[in-house]
Amino acid sequence: MNAILLSIILIPIVEIYLFIEIGGKIGAFNTISLIFITAFVGVLYARYEGFNTLRSGMSQLVKNQMPIYEIISGAALAFAALLLIIPGFATDCVGLLIIFPPTRQILFKKFKNKQNKNNYVKDELIEGEAEDIDEKK
Repeated sequence: MNAILLSIILIPIVEIYLFIEIGGKIGAFNTISLIFITAFVGVLYARYEGFNTLRSGMSQLVKNQMPIYEIISGAALAFAALLLIIPGFATDCVGLLIIFPPTRQILFKKFKNKQNKNNYVKDELIEGEAEDIDEKK
């Protein structure tokens, strides 16, 4: 089964379960308030981290270096902000983990190591000769 389809099905189920459990413990009004507070604070912090990433990327450009980490970090921050806007506790937890720089660096290192293992054939060069063929013969 496709991972995206599975996510579309499982994420709302997990969120509904958490709404019921947490709402039963702290009450409906407190649950709704907590959802809005986490979304508001999370988006503000994502904006702050986004500006830090932008500033870091600009300093990399001034040094004539490619800001690869900053580009990937900016995309991750946009995804984290999206997760924080979506109502739910599980998506908020994942979004907050992505926003914090230490956990973001850990995720990037794991992804980079996985990509390096998948791309083990890097320097294969195929040599050959080319010949022009005249089709008007």
